[in-house]
Amino acid sequence: MVIPGNSRDMTVTDAPSSSKRLEWQLAEVRDVVIETYRVKSLLLLASGWQGHLPGQHIDVRLTAENGYQAQRSYSIASPPEDDLLSLTVERVDDGEVSPYLVDELRVGDRLELRGPIGGYFVWTAEKSGPLWLIAGGSGITPLMAMLRHRDRLPSRAPALLMYSSRSLEDIIYRDELDAMVGRDANLRVVPALTRQQPKAWTGHRGRIDRATLAAHCFPPAQSPAIYVCGPTTFVESISGLLVELDYDPSSIKTERFGPSGG
Repeated sequence: MVIPGNSRDMTVTDAPSSSKRLEWQLAEVRDVVIETYRVKSLLLLASGWQGHLPGQHIDVRLTAENGYQAQRSYSIASPPEDDLLSLTVERVDDGEVSPYLVDELRVGDRLELRGPIGGYFVWTAEKSGPLWLIAGGSGITPLMAMLRHRDRLPSRAPALLMYSSRSLEDIIYRDELDAMVGRDANLRVVPALTRQQPKAWTGHRGRIDRATLAAHCFPPAQSPAIYVCGPTTFVESISGLLVELDYDPSSIKTERFGPSGG
């Protein structure tokens, strides 16, 4: 049985892709990494992969023994420098497919994928100026590809990640983000815990609001490249607040996750 997990509702028009990138190819699961109690990353080897840019996504198609097929889109979490393709999947308890990907998929299993897809929500080293990333929940996935790509660079422009999670245990890539901050003076990470906070928590409590954005932001005059990804209500709220704070709407790129069959 092969069924795909969390999908997302793309809100921008994908950039044109070559016919080769839209052909289905097989990928083998080479490793499964536990990120949180409900999130895992699947590391895939696709022999025909032609490379990608940070922020792009792929389509996954999996087929059950009775011929039933399900297709979903996933952001790519790995940077273009890595040999293996990383997809990060969050289990939706009542979902049709994500429980299988998170709980049942094993090393050696294979699935079909095609891509990369998308050219709007992309950041690369060629872009100058500060980088401001704002994530809600599993919306961190494409932004992590950007940070991992940036981490490979010999010279790094200032970057800020503001990341909203339900609790400390829900922060995806927590150890890796801590390590990045430890070796990079130009990177700031501002976590916000909305539901549960440890007693000794000194970070932000509650949702990311206008005051939080204003307290940690790059000034509008610095013209940061801004990427916002997360649930629809989160993205709409953050985007509106950024415009209120005088950021150029054309500098704000968004990707929102909508309801799916999981």
